[in-house]
Amino acid sequence: MDPNPHPEAGTGTGKAKALKVLAWTMGVACVAIGVYHLALGIASVPGEEATNATVDSRERFYNAIFLGYGLAWIWAARRSPTPSAAVRLLSAVFLLGGIGRALSVLVHGWPHWFQIPLSAVELLLPPLYFWLADADEKAVGSRHD
Repeated sequence: MDPNPHPEAGTGTGKAKALKVLAWTMGVACVAIGVYHLALGIASVPGEEATNATVDSRERFYNAIFLGYGLAWIWAARRSPTPSAAVRLLSAVFLLGGIGRALSVLVHGWPHWFQIPLSAVELLLPPLYFWLADADEKAVGSRHD
């Protein structure tokens, strides 16, 4: 008798664990970044030494939203199974941010060097999340078969 009647379940559980870890990590990182920028305002942005109250206000507002975005990732990571629709939506928002940065490069040129690796992460990480999005749902489903 085959000790593992669902051979895909082992693979799915590895992907499911990767999804959980990545979703949790993304959430914690976004919350930390959001808190940091919310607290320090424009002083937290590399290359933005001089600005005005309007830009500082916008920086703090957007980072309160980013903090909430991180909490949404943590919420998704804590669900069992991790909801694929939430992962896809949150990944799409992240990808849209990367596209926005690319658009900015086209319109205004290259930003401070620190923004370039952030842009790469925002463009390269979403496909991984899209690939892993339903892994936890499949792993849970295979355990119930």
